[in-house]
Amino acid sequence: MGLFDFFRNRRRRRLRDEPFPDDWKPIVERNFEMFHRLSAADQAELLQHMNVFLGEKTFEGCGGLEMTNEIRVTVAAQACVLLLHHDDPHYYPDLYTILVYPHAYVATAKEVLPGGIVIEGASARLGESWVRGCVVLSWDDVRSGAADAADGHNVVLHEFAHQLDQEDGASDGAPILEQRSQYVAWARILGAEFGELQEDAERGKRTDIDSYGATNPAEFFAVITEAFFERPKSLHKKHPELYDELKMFYKQDPLTYESSR
Repeated sequence: MGLFDFFRNRRRRRLRDEPFPDDWKPIVERNFEMFHRLSAADQAELLQHMNVFLGEKTFEGCGGLEMTNEIRVTVAAQACVLLLHHDDPHYYPDLYTILVYPHAYVATAKEVLPGGIVIEGASARLGESWVRGCVVLSWDDVRSGAADAADGHNVVLHEFAHQLDQEDGASDGAPILEQRSQYVAWARILGAEFGELQEDAERGKRTDIDSYGATNPAEFFAVITEAFFERPKSLHKKHPELYDELKMFYKQDPLTYESSR
């Protein structure tokens, strides 16, 4: 362990041990419906992770939005759910800043067509995750996603799943797994499910997994992360192997969270 790692870990231990601010917990309880599904131990762990996250990341309001503790805490609560039960979470090491717009915002998008033709145009977005440095979010959608933990859509879970995927420098739907041997099952199961979703999307067939996940493997991983936490019963029933891979990766079983509601 290098000197930087030593001081970073010591600072994180101190942040985790600090009491969660009294005026922040009501924000979590009021805005983040999933918080009430967690056990008391998981709630306490989540607040500890939030202390670290909020101590390390900066937030900036965009498009006229004034940054507040409500925004910061509501984003952090959802982002830190993905870190529960990890002994040494990395706290999104390549992320430094979260940019928050009041509503869906417009960004320039590129699309590569067959033959190498590139088309650029403006597109409305709810959020995006950059490989290095930044996550962008719409506050309207952050708030609505936090309030409804069963609609299958959560922009924070989606974009921070991208951050986990991108920790190895590539956005490819293959996050860093604990053991190299796990990649074989991960590739087989997620590859088959992704291919099936693509086929269903091409035929216009309605799917229980959001068809946006058929865009590419990175979007597939982000979409199934949303489904795993927000619609675990359906995902477990219809895609048991996929559910088990996510359960192993996230070290969580949201089915138990639903039953403790």
